[in-house]
Amino acid sequence: MNDHTYDAIVVGSGISGGWAAKELCEKGLKTLVLERGRDVVHREDYPTMHTHLWEFPLRGALPLSVREENPVVSRCYAFRDDADHFFVKDKEHPYLQDKPFDWIRGYQVGGKSLLWARQVQRWSKYDFEGPGRDGFAVDWPIRYDDLAPWYSYVERFIGVAGNKDGLETLPDGEFLPPWEMNKVERDIQQRILTAFPDRKFVIGRCAHLTKPAEHHTKLGRGQCMARSLCQRGCPFGAYFSSNSSTIPAAALTGNLTIRPHSVVHSLIYDEQKEKVTGVRVIDAETLEATEFFAKVVFVNASALNSNLILLNSTSSRFPEGLGNDNGLLGKYIAFHNYRGSISASVDRHLDSYYYGRRPTAVMLPNFRNVKLQETDFLRGYMSFYSASRKGWGGARNEPFGPGFKEANSELGDWSVYMMMQGETIPKEESRVYLDSAQSDRWGMPLLRVDVGYDDNDEKSLKDFLEQGVAMLEKAGCYGITTRDSKQAPGLDIHEMGGVRMGRDPKTSLLNQWNQLHTCTNVFVTDGACMTSTGTQNPSITYMALTARAVDHAVNELKKGNL
Repeated sequence: MNDHTYDAIVVGSGISGGWAAKELCEKGLKTLVLERGRDVVHREDYPTMHTHLWEFPLRGALPLSVREENPVVSRCYAFRDDADHFFVKDKEHPYLQDKPFDWIRGYQVGGKSLLWARQVQRWSKYDFEGPGRDGFAVDWPIRYDDLAPWYSYVERFIGVAGNKDGLETLPDGEFLPPWEMNKVERDIQQRILTAFPDRKFVIGRCAHLTKPAEHHTKLGRGQCMARSLCQRGCPFGAYFSSNSSTIPAAALTGNLTIRPHSVVHSLIYDEQKEKVTGVRVIDAETLEATEFFAKVVFVNASALNSNLILLNSTSSRFPEGLGNDNGLLGKYIAFHNYRGSISASVDRHLDSYYYGRRPTAVMLPNFRNVKLQETDFLRGYMSFYSASRKGWGGARNEPFGPGFKEANSELGDWSVYMMMQGETIPKEESRVYLDSAQSDRWGMPLLRVDVGYDDNDEKSLKDFLEQGVAMLEKAGCYGITTRDSKQAPGLDIHEMGGVRMGRDPKTSLLNQWNQLHTCTNVFVTDGACMTSTGTQNPSITYMALTARAVDHAVNELKKGNL
């Protein structure tokens, strides 16, 4: 038992799990990180990081047989020959869909922090106040001011490229030099602002090192080279991942133990002590069961897996899952609506081009229902656009030689692409739950997902397409076409909820410190904790919540309260 006892246990090593490990270790706690997947060491385990596109058999595409065997994960844009080793294959880890839901997963040390899109926008006060004001979910137990110093703390460590834009709906942060818009993007920005003074597009904020600080270089991180090969793993450590940042920082303390191939079965609840004393683990390779013990447990397995683990953590005290006195565990799942996109062309600035492959787009914070209910749907959406130069493609009909080179260097007009990231409303009927009859090879019940779109999502989508077309028309674009991808929920990879925060134990699972109301030495700080989704990319909010929760947990441990 001594060999299996630690001060703290973290379940999962992705974006939030890595942060929990770093903070716990740096505060002096001997910390065990349990990761169900294989080990991935920064740089050493990025096999395609320097491979040229022409060196892949199908130029990066995957064989038809692989795509047919993996219909879910194949829908993800990054599931290609250069990164398929970081994705969970459909047959390896099955789940059940009551409604179509594309669950994209990455089981390895670092999790999906190796694959994320790296966009980091703070929430505003309106996002935290929205549910309580509008009544579409329970009130958040925190406000922007509670999280603002933790946003700053996280931003300084991870490195965020951005511009101080002075927007109330998108608070400024601690930024490295921003990426730049190209000439057409600036032109569109100004034309839209002239026509719609309340709609200020700004350059995207992303977790890339445009100018590394000293603490970044000490960890071996370097400047972003704008290669746009991030999903392969970055040899420069230029974007934030657990592998390049939080895990090395935790390891430097000497307090970190990582155990890969460790499938967490459940948390162990002690009826007499009225708290969790450890976790049950199934070895992913040998199927051997073992237990580990700690004073505090952070559950960061990713949103749906964290729900699965807590639902499977049953006892006499909690027969329906750990902390589930109110029956709400696994309910109020939400996500981001990505269905709407718009394409257009611009025939100005034909003497201009751009350099590199910038890792972010131009973005507009939500302008719908921010302070008041103004439309026939709740909440709203962020909008993103980017502009790139078209090629004529005339080289197809030219033989190799000077003619081929000339034809291949000709450029056409500019193309513009705009997309939405819409807030969806958490509903009790949107849920995940355990199947009573089927289990996986590790003895875990299969997770059933019952999550779909509703009328609010359809109205929000319609509004984005209408407003997006209006903005691009005012920007002088032509050939404007709209598209509804009709993609299933989940492909946004922003699933949230099921173990939501709140003020009242009757209507929520977690308090303002991300502790289970009824088992206070268990913390949940990944996407499962979210009360609502906002319209921003959520990862930096997970990181800030995690750092804040660890600070509270360690203080409570010192007081003897955990």
